[in-house]
Amino acid sequence: MGSKQKATMRVDYPLFLAVVVLLILGLMMIYSATFTWESQRGIMIKQTAWAVLGLVLLLIAMRLDYRIWRRFALPMMGIAVLALVAVLLMGDRKGDTTSWFREGSVQPSEFAKLAFIVYMAAWLASKGEKIRDVTYGLIPFAVLLGIVSGLILRQPDIGTALLIIATAMAMFFIAGAELVQLLISLVVGGAAFSLIIMNSERAYGRIITFLNPNADPSGEGYQILRILSSLRSGGIAGRGLGSGMEKYVLPLPHTDTIFSVIGEELGLLGCLIVIGLFLFIAYRGLIISFRAPDTFSTLLAFGITCWMIFQATIHIAGNTNTLPFTGVTLPFISYGGSSLTMSLTGIGILLSISRVGVERERRTSAVFAFGRRDRRARVSRASRRGGMEKRQRQW
Repeated sequence: MGSKQKATMRVDYPLFLAVVVLLILGLMMIYSATFTWESQRGIMIKQTAWAVLGLVLLLIAMRLDYRIWRRFALPMMGIAVLALVAVLLMGDRKGDTTSWFREGSVQPSEFAKLAFIVYMAAWLASKGEKIRDVTYGLIPFAVLLGIVSGLILRQPDIGTALLIIATAMAMFFIAGAELVQLLISLVVGGAAFSLIIMNSERAYGRIITFLNPNADPSGEGYQILRILSSLRSGGIAGRGLGSGMEKYVLPLPHTDTIFSVIGEELGLLGCLIVIGLFLFIAYRGLIISFRAPDTFSTLLAFGITCWMIFQATIHIAGNTNTLPFTGVTLPFISYGGSSLTMSLTGIGILLSISRVGVERERRTSAVFAFGRRDRRARVSRASRRGGMEKRQRQW
């Protein structure tokens, strides 16, 4: 199967524009959601400052050579693990959750998402064909994932742990792991995750509420019923920006339930626009990953894309009662400095990879070769000596 390849130095401006649109929409919706709050001015100043800082980090990450992240993968992972341990020991406690420092200003799990993806990309790229060996692949992968997700589950933060597990599994599979390894991981991990949920009163209660929110309409089911009422009241075109009523009774309308505020004020059309923008980000992210010049950048771009899309999916699904409510923020839109700055930094890395990608012209429209030829991995090994010539022959 013939192909032509050429280097490209173009920044993916359509991806950048989609993120900026979501960022502006987020500031508008946070302003609307907190319009009557005494602290509204402070919230908007903080979020605007975080947005500016995030954009600066995005531009810096975009200009950096993406290979620098591989060099700092291990230190980043070490800092992330230490921060997750520290927050359990010294973090601020809100109810039964310990996830923040400085009264909710800093959330280590947000940095852990980026650090873990960078480390996994570097680790998987270094394994090469050994990824299919249980000793070199599955077992170390399970240990790494278990440490990070276990620390986050101790907070407890079920949504973030689920997000990291899903992203890691996708990266493991795309790196060339055997399907049987993936199935074993799903069975063992699913059993362990279910056991944790069953022994967590908070998590188990959310499962019961998800299955039947009407069982306790004034208690556990109140939040879900209000969210669904907000979405229904918006109709097709919505009540109008700033005209929503359910946000006054919604818990955390500027963070955990902001998608339902969008549904009420901008209607189904507004929701579809938001979903469409995230689908566009997924498309551009996969294209960047496909065109990446080596295995590390392919996995890094793929992992960051999965992170953004999985997180948006979990938030939207929780706000529509398609999945149990987790409290995961909506990237670029929900209030939160740690989440916003880390998400924008991740996009900056994606844009950096897009600047040094390789354009391929193929006879097939497939983005990834999910099947394997002669037992090759699903991503190319261009980082090896002579890797580009090998990839040319493969494609």
